[in-house]
Amino acid sequence: MRPIRDINRVLDDYDLYLQMEKGMAVNSRDAYRRDVGKLLSFLAGEDIAPEEATLENLRIFIGELNDLGIAARSRSRIISGIRSFFHYLSVENYIDSNPCELLETPFLGYHLPEVLTLDEINGMVAAINPDKAEAQRDRAIIETLYGCGLRVSELVDLEMSKIYTEEGYLVVRGKGNKERMVPMSEVSIHEINRYLEEFRSYLNVKPDCANILFLNRRGGKLTRVRIFQIIKDLAEAAGIRKNISPHTLRHSFATHLLEGGANLRAIQQMLGHESITTTQIYIHLDRSSLREDILAFHPRNNLSVTANQETV
Repeated sequence: MRPIRDINRVLDDYDLYLQMEKGMAVNSRDAYRRDVGKLLSFLAGEDIAPEEATLENLRIFIGELNDLGIAARSRSRIISGIRSFFHYLSVENYIDSNPCELLETPFLGYHLPEVLTLDEINGMVAAINPDKAEAQRDRAIIETLYGCGLRVSELVDLEMSKIYTEEGYLVVRGKGNKERMVPMSEVSIHEINRYLEEFRSYLNVKPDCANILFLNRRGGKLTRVRIFQIIKDLAEAAGIRKNISPHTLRHSFATHLLEGGANLRAIQQMLGHESITTTQIYIHLDRSSLREDILAFHPRNNLSVTANQETV
């Protein structure tokens, strides 16, 4: 075991490890470093060196996060960062044993995201002001988010050279810098082709955005924040009261596929989920809908309601 003489140097090396070995994006690496920083501040306050931290020290730290009102999902993310950091310390021989091996993760339960109906999605498309110059672009954005189930980060980085409209698929670079093929719906293909003809072809495209599909009116790359605002504004214009974001269209894509009979493994591949466990949340969404149908239409349930009414 070798001692940690400069913790900032170790953190810099850890960041490089996350980038080169794990293929993590900048935002994810920054989040991990912030979370590890919280633990290091706690250990420093207790006069404990990082390489001397025990399982009990880590449990006390997680307990303090709970006492501060940090949500279970946030605590789980922090634990994930801590586990990754101590794994790195073990690999680099800074520690003999990993104190995180028995560190429990808080149970999160199932978080069922908002899902839009097909009528609501059509309502958002219909709410686009046809007099606006970017109307066709916004239609293409909605149809690509929903029709292909993309993350917003994948949408803004989508490259023209990775779109194969004649073959009916596109290639996106997802989490971990991994590429995947995603089938395109006929509607998505149609709206993208119209956008290319009616909007993008008239832009003064910035040189560094020549291969980027979706652009703003100045020929620059759209931001995730701008996509979020477009979706929010259209939902409000369509009278949708749900709390939605661009990710809601991705959830809707997966849920509607499952309801239509698509294989869960195929949905996993299209969404770019590394683990099938992540995709299984859509089973619970579908089961919630199934339960509502049973309660509403099952004859035995209706019989009990009728009996109660007769008793009254």
